[in-house]
Amino acid sequence: MQITILDAYTMTHGRLSLDVFRELGEVRAFDRTPAELTIQRAAGSEIVLTNKTIIDGPVMDQLPALKFISVMATGYNAVDIEAARQRGIIVSNVRGYSTFSVAQHVFALLFAVTNKIAEHNSHVKSGGWSANPDWSYTLGTTTELQGKTLGIYGLGKIGNKVADIALALGMRVLAHHKHPERDARPGVSFVDFDELLKNSDVLSLHAPLSQQNQGIINRRSLALMKPDAILINTGRGGLLVEQDLVEALRSKTIAAACLDVMEQEPPPAGHPLFSLDNCIITPHNAWATKEARQRLLNESVENVRAFIKGQPRNVVS
Repeated sequence: MQITILDAYTMTHGRLSLDVFRELGEVRAFDRTPAELTIQRAAGSEIVLTNKTIIDGPVMDQLPALKFISVMATGYNAVDIEAARQRGIIVSNVRGYSTFSVAQHVFALLFAVTNKIAEHNSHVKSGGWSANPDWSYTLGTTTELQGKTLGIYGLGKIGNKVADIALALGMRVLAHHKHPERDARPGVSFVDFDELLKNSDVLSLHAPLSQQNQGIINRRSLALMKPDAILINTGRGGLLVEQDLVEALRSKTIAAACLDVMEQEPPPAGHPLFSLDNCIITPHNAWATKEARQRLLNESVENVRAFIKGQPRNVVS
């Protein structure tokens, strides 16, 4: 089998080995593939792996050998699933590989706000502690999370892991979720969306993006939140309207926002959120611990192996 990996770099970061794929067939691997080179690079391949490189109907039509697409991610919007179905092309994805890493990142972002870690580190190293008359000081108020309310929008695998950590910290946990009866669990109270907004000291977004929730965090919803609330988005950038968030942070409608995802990635230089002291942004790397990337690579290999055996797994329908 001829196997083409179109955008390996985000998975491997140049450090994890792709050699295991070479046990399964002839492999061509590219760190990144611009759209104009997709057809040329995938030509003749029965199996193509992609992360963000688009494979739509017109691309599929130029790849008559293509039989299987393995998406190196949970989200599969880079592939036109209906076009693949019409052409008899099987599509698989990888689920659950980043649950622990993303949940960890949520709290890394939250602690950065509540404990002012970066600010204190910078102040100490610039001489602030050495010059201080006291043995202990804080740069403004730091916050204890015990007793605070964490709201979770979307209680899937990652949302549940975030809930576990919050409960261990002594937080109260609220959730808004599509299937509250099916997914009920101890320690989590399900509420409607407006109640989630009004009662959360910290609101963490974990729902997949859909037409129904595009821009669900907007001027109206932000206005319902507490003025000292912290918004965290490690889900999808499209869940919030960025300009509305800019205005809410400038006017102190909410206290702070922590983002790992944005509407456009990479974002344009000079984005208005970059200039705000009460906004922390990381470059969509909550999922990208070495351990999570290794799980992603291993599962992608198993997807390919299963397809070759005629027993495809993790099939997207």
